[in-house]
Amino acid sequence: MAHAARLPYGAAMPALCILSPDPAHPEYAAMWPAQRAILDAALATAGIVPDYAPWTGNAALAGFDLVLPLLAWGYHDAPAAWLAQIDRWEGVGVRLANPAAVLRWNHEKTYLPALEARGAPVVPSVFAARAGPGLLEAARARFGEGPLVAKPSISAGAHGVVVLQPGEALPAGALGRPMLVQPLLPAIAAEGEYSLFWFGGAFSHAILKIPRAGDFRVQVQHGGREIPATPPAAAMAAAATVLALIDEPLLYARVDLVGDGAGYVLMELELIEPQLFLEHAADGGAAFARAIRAHTA
Repeated sequence: MAHAARLPYGAAMPALCILSPDPAHPEYAAMWPAQRAILDAALATAGIVPDYAPWTGNAALAGFDLVLPLLAWGYHDAPAAWLAQIDRWEGVGVRLANPAAVLRWNHEKTYLPALEARGAPVVPSVFAARAGPGLLEAARARFGEGPLVAKPSISAGAHGVVVLQPGEALPAGALGRPMLVQPLLPAIAAEGEYSLFWFGGAFSHAILKIPRAGDFRVQVQHGGREIPATPPAAAMAAAATVLALIDEPLLYARVDLVGDGAGYVLMELELIEPQLFLEHAADGGAAFARAIRAHTA
C-alpha cells in the first residue's frame, strides 16, 4: 500500500489507489499501460504517486485515503461480481470516489430513463428487462418508424449495440436480455458526440468524438477518432442540468452528449471508469489532480 510522503510545501501526499483491469482482461496488455502513464503524469503535477490494484482482487483498500475505480474495465462483463465487490469495499470502510451508491446506480443504463423521468435532457429510451417483440413495438409507438438503436442495458464500448432499420427485428442474441431501445439521432454521424469532463464539480475540458464514415459508433476501436473541442453553450447547459440531478458528490464525471435538433441530450453519463482524455486537456490533467487533493484534504 502507498505510504504518505512529504511534499516540498509540507502537505502530506494522499495515499491513493486506482482500481485497474484484471490482468486476464483482453485489453490489459494493449491499453492499460498507456492509460496508466497518462494518469501518472497528471497526478504527478500535484505530487501524487498512486498505487494500482485489480478491481477483481481482494487487496486491502481500507488503508488508502481514496480509491478510484477509474480503470475497472470489464465490470460490465461481470456485473454481479462488480456489485459484490462494491458491497465488500463499502462494508470494510473503503473510501470510494465516486461513492458506492453512484457506482451501483451508474453500472446499468437504466439510469438514463430514470434521469429522463426527472426532467433531464436525455436521448429517450424504452427499456425491457427481458427483450422481446413487445420492446420494439413500444419503441415504434413512441419514436416512429425511423432507425432505432438497441443496446444491452449493461455494456461498454458499443459492445452488443445494433441499428435496426424499419421492419427489422431484434437480433436473436438480444432476446430475453435487459435491453434499451432509442431513436438513432442523425447528429451522431453529421456532427459527432461531445464528451465533457468535470472534476470536483468544475468543468475541465471537452472532446468531440467522430465516427468513421457510414458508422454510428464513435469509439476508436470501431474506427472513430477524437479531437479537442470547445463545447457549444447548449451542450454545457445540458451537461450542467444532468449533473445537478446527481445527489451524491462526484469527484469526476464524463458527460456524453449528442445534438437532437433542438439542443443537446445525454447519450451516456460515465461515472465509473470513463476514459478521461487528459491528453486533450490544456493543463494535462492538473485540474484532475487538484480535485483529488481537495477531496482528500
